[in-house]
Amino acid sequence: MTKRAMATLRIQEQGRLRKLRNVSTVARRTSLLVVACVASTLVVQPSAQRATSPAQAPAERPDLQGIWQVLNTAAWDIQDHAGGRFPGLPARFSVPAGQGVVEGNDIPYMPWALEQKRKNYENRMTADPEAQCYLPGVPRIAYMPYPFQIFQLPDRVVILYEYLHTIREIFTDGSGHPDLPVEFWMGDSRGRWEGNSLVVDVRLFTDQTWFDRAGNFHSEQLHVIERYTRTGPDHLQYEVTIEDPKVFTRPWKMQMPMYRRHESNSQILEFECYAYAREGSDATTK
Repeated sequence: MTKRAMATLRIQEQGRLRKLRNVSTVARRTSLLVVACVASTLVVQPSAQRATSPAQAPAERPDLQGIWQVLNTAAWDIQDHAGGRFPGLPARFSVPAGQGVVEGNDIPYMPWALEQKRKNYENRMTADPEAQCYLPGVPRIAYMPYPFQIFQLPDRVVILYEYLHTIREIFTDGSGHPDLPVEFWMGDSRGRWEGNSLVVDVRLFTDQTWFDRAGNFHSEQLHVIERYTRTGPDHLQYEVTIEDPKVFTRPWKMQMPMYRRHESNSQILEFECYAYAREGSDATTK
């Protein structure tokens, strides 16, 4: 074996080791956070508490805890849409037909923004931030085809999403949004309890996320108000109000039910888009 070939093998092995260390670090950090969240609430947990509801919710507040998931096609398109091929992908990855989740099925784009949405749709194979494994933002992450788990603590609600092991904190301690010139992929979330609902005010967004795979988008002026309402033992009603004076002519809404996962061993697993993309890249270079 030549010296050049040996050097190439060493570089490849170093890359594989770095990948394993990165994946291991992510797994350890996620596991530690979940353990911390659960441990901090186990003090009040009855021994017979269900696995999908890891702790007892504070008194006089609805218990939203558990593993939930939507059953719709909003991840592909939040408006009514027909089924069809997704550009550049085999037929088995086609878009399923679906009914929209937008009230009135109308998104009030400004004229320039409607044209931008059309361009986004035409270039969705590569232009969609999800295609780059970026954080999907709010509300998109709520209706992606992956489950998420809600934990309730005295001063916050924590949501652990399966997609990218995203962790979201919704502060319910009465604090306001930070007065800073910053932008976040998932925004900054501040919540309050209203009757049977958790109402979440989300601001400070970046303009780099979309609402779906069909090119619906927003600007950095996005303001989202979410409402999670317990409607039964196994159902939440999710309602979202969207405001963005830079892109839309008026506020508009989405709503959909969320369903509790009932498997006896139900748990949040992993969807590590970055790792999968890197594996694909490695495969194409070999």
